[in-house]
Amino acid sequence: MKRRSLFAALAVAAILAGHFAAPAAAGELDQLLERIEQTQAADAKLRREREQRFRAANVEQKQLLDTLRAQVAAEQLRGDELKTRFDSNETELQQLEQALQARTGELGELFGTVRQTAKDLAALVAESPASANAAERVALLEQLGESKVLPDIAKLHAMWRALQRATVETGRVVRESADVVASNGEAARAQIVRIGEFAALHGADYLRYEPAGRRFVVLPRQPVHVDAATLAALHDGTPGYLPLTIDPTRGALMGMLVDTPTWSERLQQGGVVGYTILAVGAIGLLIVLVRMLYLGRVHARMRRQLRDLADPRDDNPLGRVLQVARQAEAADPANLELQIDEAVLRELPRLTRGEGLLKLLAGVAPLLGLLGTVVGMIVTFQAISLFGTGDPKLMANGISQALVTTALGLIVAIPLLFLHTLLAARGRTLTQLLDQQSLGLAIMARE
Repeated sequence: MKRRSLFAALAVAAILAGHFAAPAAAGELDQLLERIEQTQAADAKLRREREQRFRAANVEQKQLLDTLRAQVAAEQLRGDELKTRFDSNETELQQLEQALQARTGELGELFGTVRQTAKDLAALVAESPASANAAERVALLEQLGESKVLPDIAKLHAMWRALQRATVETGRVVRESADVVASNGEAARAQIVRIGEFAALHGADYLRYEPAGRRFVVLPRQPVHVDAATLAALHDGTPGYLPLTIDPTRGALMGMLVDTPTWSERLQQGGVVGYTILAVGAIGLLIVLVRMLYLGRVHARMRRQLRDLADPRDDNPLGRVLQVARQAEAADPANLELQIDEAVLRELPRLTRGEGLLKLLAGVAPLLGLLGTVVGMIVTFQAISLFGTGDPKLMANGISQALVTTALGLIVAIPLLFLHTLLAARGRTLTQLLDQQSLGLAIMARE
């Protein structure tokens, strides 16, 4: 429309300009008019073609709409037929179920009992070490447990025999071939001795049964040692009673024993602080050992010196004090007493040496244990902040360190305190003996 208005305006302008233009411009106006007429004709043709396309599309869309309406009506009719058939089938199914219940009577309750018993027995037999070579028994019980139909008499007898077999196997000691995974990870077929459902041995090694693979695995750490005589009797099938460790829980207790840390593993849980406490204890014990040996030797020599005061020897404190007293016999009593006291004072440090350090170590050990407790709690809180409290095993490392270091500190400190008291008492005994003899020498000098 805008184009036609533009052309009309141009035409009017051209006509108006024709009254004032020269005769030479008349040809150009004719050409302009001709182009305008051609453009109008092309626009009219285009409009007619578009109108024809729109009418054809309208007819096609009406035909498609009629087709879809017919399909919807057909599907609605089919849905009504299916609903009617479904309702009929539901009614027939209810009638059949009622008829089945009427015909089965108490057999339906028996069927449920058989299925539940078969499922429970299948799970029990599958986890039993006696089922390592009895896969068909487990498969039969699983089939009965998943069955949707009433079992026949033959299957009921088979389930009864499986139950009897499981009961008998709990009290048998048998030798059989089974898949065994050694401690190095190699799997092979080997002869084992199975004691009911409570233990299995491959040679002298206890085995753990894995139901998933129907195989036995050598325990990484043996809970007890089996002597050669018992092993020979088991392998030979000697009748009678044998002393042997079994697991009534079918592997749970032995698994706990295997997971129980040894003393060395307990010490490793203490970490650096734990080893430091042990080093403190070792130093304290070394001091006690050296000092007790020294004091014992000094005590023996002093006793020997007491039996022979006339012949003083310099290998003991009393002999050295007697030598000082003999060398100062010519001095006046006051000077002699002073020299004897000085000799006694010189001997005292040798008799009490190490007591202060031992007392210090006895006091440091529990403090180191407290330090280990703090470090362990820090490790525990770090684990909680990183992993949360969902898995207690993630916190066990820090808690173990805290408890082990505390225990080590007390274990080291308590004996060191007793040994310090014993060492101090031994030193006081020798000191009192030396004081008594020096006092006697002083009295003799005054007389």
